[in-house]
Amino acid sequence: MSPTVTETTTPGTTQTAVNQSAMTESRKGLTKKELVADHPTWCPGCGDFSVLALFFKLLEKRKLWQDQFVSVAGIGCSSRFPYFVQAHGVHFIHGRALPFASGVSLSRPDQHVFVFGGDGDAFSIGGNHFTHTARKNIKLTYVVMDNEVYGLTKKQTSPTSPIGFKSKTDVWGATDRPINPMKQAICAGATFVARTTHSQPNHILAMMEAAMEHDGFSFIECLSECVEFYEGAFDGSNPRKGGKFVEVPKDHDVTDEAAAYKLAGEPFPGSFGVFYKTNRPTKNAAEARIIADHRAKVAGLKDWEILKKSFDRFK
Repeated sequence: MSPTVTETTTPGTTQTAVNQSAMTESRKGLTKKELVADHPTWCPGCGDFSVLALFFKLLEKRKLWQDQFVSVAGIGCSSRFPYFVQAHGVHFIHGRALPFASGVSLSRPDQHVFVFGGDGDAFSIGGNHFTHTARKNIKLTYVVMDNEVYGLTKKQTSPTSPIGFKSKTDVWGATDRPINPMKQAICAGATFVARTTHSQPNHILAMMEAAMEHDGFSFIECLSECVEFYEGAFDGSNPRKGGKFVEVPKDHDVTDEAAAYKLAGEPFPGSFGVFYKTNRPTKNAAEARIIADHRAKVAGLKDWEILKKSFDRFK
């Protein structure tokens, strides 16, 4: 039985009344075996495996059942995510995962909405949607597995590929300045911005938990190595390969937007952790308030009376 949603007495707010926590306690959490669907079809060694494994760990730890969360993705290697999770999910149009997920979040406030994508899906064809979903502050978690290359279509330059990267579309080496996902998320208005990497599983889980708890648009950039078409891209952030995994300084003020932006400008491999976090009204709350206000205007009226009032306005 799905949790029911009721409106509070405060206009513009909604909450999952049933006791979502009570229901969670009354039901035994699902195991990874119960959450796994199709066998992942990624190449052996792909960093996306790490993100999927930690997502299962998150669902197990938080005891979320299939009627409490939704996974949405666009097109690309990482966007196959929903196929591998035994729950409600959508493999949507290229670059359009966020608009679809926004509809789910706005219409089903009882659901934890997770969106998964890659650097091409998020910042190329989906770049406009990323900007507007962030500025509207829609309550959902967006995990972008950035491998700095188009892997599904066999090695083309992506929006995050570094200058000089040689691919099938830039055989001479890429000349366009790459997007900085963290800077873009902060500037666009995301209220939670974090960075992690596939080689640090405990850190991935911590970032996903923090993002899931945030009331607003939460964005996580996860470096995810494509072993087939850009092997070694993130060795500089992997201590096991001679690199350094540096976490965000403990004294960093996550509410300081300027400081977060400066942190995002560090040379590779940069820092990992929560760069920015602030509280700002969500679009979910704004729309709930509008709905509550309009319902208050017709409280106690029968359906035909409401319809008559609507027609009377045209006279």
